[in-house]
Amino acid sequence: MSFLSVTLIVDARCVEALSDALIEHGALSVDVADAAAGTSSERPLFAEPGSAPALNWAVNRVVALFAQDADPAAAVPDALRAVALPPTTPYGVDRIDDKDWVRLSQSQFTPQQISPRLWVVPTWHEVVDANAINIRLDPGLAFGTGTHPTTRLCLRWLDAQIKPGATVIDYGCGSGILAIAAMKLGARRAQGVDIDEPALLAARRNAMQNQVDVTFFAAADELKSQANVVVANILANPLTVLAPLLATLTAPGGMIALSGILAPQADELRDVYRIWFDMHATEAEDAWVLLAGRKR
Repeated sequence: MSFLSVTLIVDARCVEALSDALIEHGALSVDVADAAAGTSSERPLFAEPGSAPALNWAVNRVVALFAQDADPAAAVPDALRAVALPPTTPYGVDRIDDKDWVRLSQSQFTPQQISPRLWVVPTWHEVVDANAINIRLDPGLAFGTGTHPTTRLCLRWLDAQIKPGATVIDYGCGSGILAIAAMKLGARRAQGVDIDEPALLAARRNAMQNQVDVTFFAAADELKSQANVVVANILANPLTVLAPLLATLTAPGGMIALSGILAPQADELRDVYRIWFDMHATEAEDAWVLLAGRKR
């Protein structure tokens, strides 16, 4: 099955309304991106839970996907009229042939070497180094494939910190990759927590795939034990809200690592956690940082 892809360039004033109108006039999906993406004028937008929604770009590329038998020549002008834009606004139409989307998605994830001894290997790839510690991973619908800088930062931190017999809590576990890595690095016990049930299901499958015993909990369940290593790769705003809880879950003298933090957010978040922790280490990759410290 093929699809028709319609592309329009519009300003921020009407992008939200036009996206809704395109859906109402038959579009299967609508994607909005910076029209300057890939140029020196590209501007990143970030939004977090608890913060004001990110504003749109000044000039936006709107891509609407239609079924192959749709009539964009009728649908697009109608959508433009619905938001008081000229129906003659130019747009482009491309045909997208159907593909094996599973294989195409899998091709984007290749084995990742995290450290000299630690690799993340998708389940559909062969192991590169049989003598390394290999985490076999199928992320499913969960975050955590080893490709994002925040995940790599946390994995490298765990590789340096985990000692035999360590106890670990991975708060916001996603695919379970950090808890699984902790067990493979020698931890005695690891627990993962997430608010998303599909993520918990993926994490449990990944733990079985790696033959490690990790217990995964819904965030609504109360954890009754502390750990001497706590890691949370989420976002700055949730990490601020969760600070008292994460401090409680960290045993006295234990270590904490926080990621999902953009560089401009690091100082403020470090100050929040200094109530309980001596925050003494910062690692960075691209625009992301990891904060770490020891509980007093």
